[in-house]
Amino acid sequence: MSDTTQQNKDSRGVSRRRFIAGTSSILGAMTLAGHTAAAAEQVVTAAGPIASGAHVPVLVIGTGYGGSVAALRLAQAGVDVQMIEMGMAWDTPGSDGKIFANTTSPDYRSYWLRTRTKQPLSNFLGFPIDKDVPLYTGILDAEDMGGILVYQGRGVGGGSLVNGGMAVTPKRENFGAILPSVDADEMYGTYYPRANAGLGVGTVDPTWFESADCYQYARVGRKQAQRSGFPFVFVPDVYDWDYMEQEAAGTVPKSALAGEILYGNNYGKKSLQKTYLAQAAATGKVTISPLHKVTSVSPAAAGGYTVVIDQLNTTGGTTATKTVTADRVFFAAGSVGTSKLLVKLKATGALPSLNSEIGQGWGDNGNVMCGRANHLWDPTGALQASIPCGGIDNWTAGGAFAEVAPLPTGIETYASFYLSITKNPNRAQFSWNAATNSVDLNWQTAWKQPAIDMAKSIFDKINAKEGTIYRTDLFGTYKIWGDHLTYHPLGGAVLNKATDNYGRLQGYSGLYVIDGSLIPGNTSVNPFVTITALAERNIETIIATDL
Repeated sequence: MSDTTQQNKDSRGVSRRRFIAGTSSILGAMTLAGHTAAAAEQVVTAAGPIASGAHVPVLVIGTGYGGSVAALRLAQAGVDVQMIEMGMAWDTPGSDGKIFANTTSPDYRSYWLRTRTKQPLSNFLGFPIDKDVPLYTGILDAEDMGGILVYQGRGVGGGSLVNGGMAVTPKRENFGAILPSVDADEMYGTYYPRANAGLGVGTVDPTWFESADCYQYARVGRKQAQRSGFPFVFVPDVYDWDYMEQEAAGTVPKSALAGEILYGNNYGKKSLQKTYLAQAAATGKVTISPLHKVTSVSPAAAGGYTVVIDQLNTTGGTTATKTVTADRVFFAAGSVGTSKLLVKLKATGALPSLNSEIGQGWGDNGNVMCGRANHLWDPTGALQASIPCGGIDNWTAGGAFAEVAPLPTGIETYASFYLSITKNPNRAQFSWNAATNSVDLNWQTAWKQPAIDMAKSIFDKINAKEGTIYRTDLFGTYKIWGDHLTYHPLGGAVLNKATDNYGRLQGYSGLYVIDGSLIPGNTSVNPFVTITALAERNIETIIATDL
């Protein structure tokens, strides 16, 4: 079964009209979901911060995909849920009247506690593009983990705020290598469809795509892929494609067609704020505390868990430290956040019975980026939709799936740009560094070489066929490969190893992991649909058996 056939099959009944967006774009692959007055009624707002001394039935650490699924399903089951989010609520417009900053004009809203931007593309046309910005709890965390830069979303909605929305269900034949302990029949029969429905996944109108100026770059990418014998596939996405068509017609404020992706999307994208979290808020049983960071979880003398939480200000300072009790705790802070916290809690004696698998099995989903310089007869368009809509599939033969990504600079660049997901086998581990009182990751830059080799299985062939060359001005001086980063951190608390087969942490009743840290390093495609579907599977069993 082809990638397209499997993806369309698994998202039927949701919407057949929408398409491949991914975690990439001019400067990468992380798009934030934006909402302004046009969709203000859908934006989740906090119901007031948690009070010190509170006792809650369930505390969820993080508001990304796994945490949002858990909160919604628990609330629907009648459970009161408190969600703790380190980032901001992102429900208040800035001085420009918009919630999120534009990709081409990063400002104080753009980066998490940085004084200089750290854009995935560091250079353009030979010039460095990073700039100084005020210190602020902005939307995009560019976290330097030593050997790799990990991009993560900060705010209510987590990673859904800073990805391109590419909602890809893996090919079924690849699933056994992704989550070997999980029943594929259940995932493809029940949980992938449920996740696609909950996320609002759909695909682009193929007829509109053929004539849309904003997808000229994708049509060039398709033509060149097919000329070299590679299949080009349309892939589902969580953008409102009707809205994008209205953007192109000039009848609504522009969002994807204004290049919004890296630091947020103010109108058209269906982030978790508009889907799972909106539904959770509507139950009246979910409370979110933004700008709160969990620092400790330990067994409470009278049962349940004592949770210590720092309340933050917008420059990252702690304004209060709170201690609450929770009967159950769900770790949903993302692969890096959850892994770092669990490694710390085990090493410092807060949760000493966590097993030796904590911190193991971390991978970058094989991410690597590159650009190609096309001939003058292959312009890619000055207007480029920031939401990608197609990919090149060479997974079986070469171990790579490449998103044909936008480069929305507002000028004609004659450049094709790609984010590849590869079958990179390298895995890293998190460990506690007592000297620095912090958690380290032992990733090595050289471990990206298999990903480069797999991506080259596509682009060397296209360059040879087209008589073109790689761009060398995007990631530094004379550097072809963006091999320094990942948008797709996965693993660190692997399912059926650090946890049981449903995310219950080994050694502690009432502690659960329900995010991307459960997945051992690779999903073969963009991962958030798999994270969501796995969370749907796990929380259904947990509600049925544990509550």
